[in-house]
Amino acid sequence: MKRLIFVNGPMGVGKSTVCRELQKLLAPCAYLDGDWCWDLVPFTVTEETKELVLGNAAHLLRSFLDCSAVETVLFAWVLPKREIIDELLSRVGGGAEFRLFTLTAGEQTLAARLEADVREGRREADVIARALSYIPLYAADMGGVRIGTDGLAAADVARTIADMVRPGGRK
Repeated sequence: MKRLIFVNGPMGVGKSTVCRELQKLLAPCAYLDGDWCWDLVPFTVTEETKELVLGNAAHLLRSFLDCSAVETVLFAWVLPKREIIDELLSRVGGGAEFRLFTLTAGEQTLAARLEADVREGRREADVIARALSYIPLYAADMGGVRIGTDGLAAADVARTIADMVRPGGRK
């Protein structure tokens, strides 16, 4: 059976890096970053743009799942509410084993990772305060597995997730 794996958490927690590692471990595997579905300048949050990103993400996820060359589909995005996850899943439809992993990190770890990204020009400085404000949103039980990433390399987190989703892996 196909696998659909969502990896969520605040900005800077390591979702993209973990998914790149997971792609190698769970091949044949497709990876979709939710930010790619909402790459607008200026970035504007309206009902229209929210509908746009959900439609884009659902279409691409369904297309990957329908492709015979793909067994696992990874989706990484800032998904701070279970309602967003459920809406996406309803649009994608069934036919895949769904797993949700929420990556977390302490304030110091998250700030340090984002500061490094700002220094390297990958992010704007305002992302740090926004990401820190999102931490409490991930304290709620979203029905998935929570993984603390403090002190862990992305490859270690990816191996943990891969071990859980492979046939016979721990739930």
